[in-house]
Amino acid sequence: MDTYDTMFSAGHVLNERIARHVFDVLPERGLVVAILSRDGHCWPSDSDAFARLDLSETLLADLRAQVDDGGDPVSAEAGDISVMMAQLATDRTNCGYVLVARPAGQAVPLALDVDLAEAFFSQITLVARLIENSRRGAETDMTPYSGYISGKGCTN
Repeated sequence: MDTYDTMFSAGHVLNERIARHVFDVLPERGLVVAILSRDGHCWPSDSDAFARLDLSETLLADLRAQVDDGGDPVSAEAGDISVMMAQLATDRTNCGYVLVARPAGQAVPLALDVDLAEAFFSQITLVARLIENSRRGAETDMTPYSGYISGKGCTN
């Protein structure tokens, strides 16, 4: 039962929608982006590329802890892979984290592009807010009709 609760939680559904919208506009080659929920679920922009990064769970836990302690964004180097993580949250939902990784062989470590990374993280947060507000707007628009849809508004 907990599996279904997690799958249909507001954060989980929102993360899936964010991933769909953000990953659709990413270039095919380059940065690897992943959305990580607070419960450990991961939505990578490219599953194969993310698997090749071979990021240890210890590194990911370390980054999450630093973000939770107020560091935002935080960066790390894992061999020749550059990784940066930030919190992903809207006004209503703490979705988890956004991770950006620059695979081996790309020129500049992410830590040197902090301003650019912060702008990217802000854009993903904006997408999350827009999706959440859009969903809430649709729910609000349907509230007057909910009695009729469920049959409670009909009088015979």
